[in-house]
Amino acid sequence: MTKRSVSILLPIVLVIAAAVAGSGRMLTSEIPAPPAIGSTIDEFNLPDVDGADHALKAIKGKNGTVLIFIAVQCPVSNAYNERMEKLAQDYNAKGINVIGINANSTEDASAVKNHAAEKHLTFMILKDSGNKLADRLGATRTPEAYVLDASNKLVYHGRIDNSQDPGKIESNDLRLALDALLAGKPVEKTEAKAFGCTIKRA
Repeated sequence: MTKRSVSILLPIVLVIAAAVAGSGRMLTSEIPAPPAIGSTIDEFNLPDVDGADHALKAIKGKNGTVLIFIAVQCPVSNAYNERMEKLAQDYNAKGINVIGINANSTEDASAVKNHAAEKHLTFMILKDSGNKLADRLGATRTPEAYVLDASNKLVYHGRIDNSQDPGKIESNDLRLALDALLAGKPVEKTEAKAFGCTIKRA
């Protein structure tokens, strides 16, 4: 390659590199690994769809908490809307609170609020702008669930069940984890790989 070719190509390469660096988007390989099962999840504070801030200590359930990363536009997440709402209703009465987390940079708070109203989601949904909590928890998919016990220790991480199609469910992983937690028993399956759309990070 001639010096002239190098002098022409070098600025182009630098411009491309600057554009990539300036995009600020986290590569999949840069997303931190999820906390280990048994780890205590530290306090966090996020706004709801109306802009009011909520701390984990104020919204956690007395017997446990489920954090589920959800989306407005993801067809997989939307396939679980009714199941997530039923889950919230069933376990709220047992002292476990279900909290939705939207970390998609492509979906603002108003879109999340409208979606919840349209899909009749009554559980609290928080907006994780800048995907800070998603990064802390290593979340990559919607839907993706994290179960915390009463002391905020992580006891389950992964999918809600094994199939987007309700007619093909063979393993209700999340419900089994919650039932074990309520019974004071160890969760047998502590992890089950989540599937769905990728979280659209900032």
